[in-house]
Amino acid sequence: MKKVLLTLTLLLCLLPSLAQVQKVQIRPYIDQRRFHYGFFIGVHLQDMEFVNNGFVTEDGQAWFMDVNEYLPGFQVGVLGEMYLHKHIAARLLPSLYFGDRKVVFKEAVTGERRYMQMRSCYVSVPVNFKFAAERVNNFRPYVVAGAAPIFNLTTPKQKELRVNTFDMQVEIGLGCDIYLPFFKLIPELKFCFGVVDIINKNRNDLTDKYMYRFTQSVDRATSRSIALTFYFE
Repeated sequence: MKKVLLTLTLLLCLLPSLAQVQKVQIRPYIDQRRFHYGFFIGVHLQDMEFVNNGFVTEDGQAWFMDVNEYLPGFQVGVLGEMYLHKHIAARLLPSLYFGDRKVVFKEAVTGERRYMQMRSCYVSVPVNFKFAAERVNNFRPYVVAGAAPIFNLTTPKQKELRVNTFDMQVEIGLGCDIYLPFFKLIPELKFCFGVVDIINKNRNDLTDKYMYRFTQSVDRATSRSIALTFYFE
C-alpha cells in the first residue's frame, strides 16, 4: 500500500511536466465560477502515535502500545468549494470514514503480547484552503492545507483502550485537477495529523479494573492517517 501511495504521489507531481505541448483547453472558464460542487470517494490508512509512560503495575508489569499493522479503510463525502482568488479556493468537505487500527500491547519483561482491533466510523468536516498553480492544458496541480474536526460514532466499552468521541486533525496534501469533457477528475493525496489526546482516561465502564493498567500506561495518543481521494466535480 505504501508503494502505491508513493507511486501516485510521484505521478501527481509529474503530470504538469507531461503536458508541456499546448493543447485546446477543455472547459476553460470552469474555475471562475463562484461555487463548485461535487462528491468524492477514497481509501485511507489509520495510525495512532502513542506516548508510553512506562507505568509499572503492582505485580511488576510494564505495558507499551503501538500500531504494528495498517489496515485499509474507505471514505465518501461531498465537496463544496468557493472561489476566492485566481489561485486560492476554500473547501468544505463533509465526509464519512470507515476504518480499522490494530493496536499491539507489549509487556516489557515477559514479552507477552495482546492485540486489540479498533474499528472506527466517524464523521469529519474538514475546512481546507486550496492553492493552485497555473493551468497547463488540461492539468492544474495544487496543494491543500486545513483542519478537520472529527466525531467518532463508535466508542465500544470493555476494551483495553477507549478513544474519545472528538478529535481534531491538521491536514496537508497535494493533488491535480484533470479537466475532462463532462466533469473534472481530481486525484489527491492527503496527510492528516491529530493535535489532541484521543485516549479516554475516565474508564468507569470497566468491570475488570485490572484492565485499567493499559490506560494508565499511556500519557497521550494522537491520530494520524494517509488518504488517497478521487473527487468528481
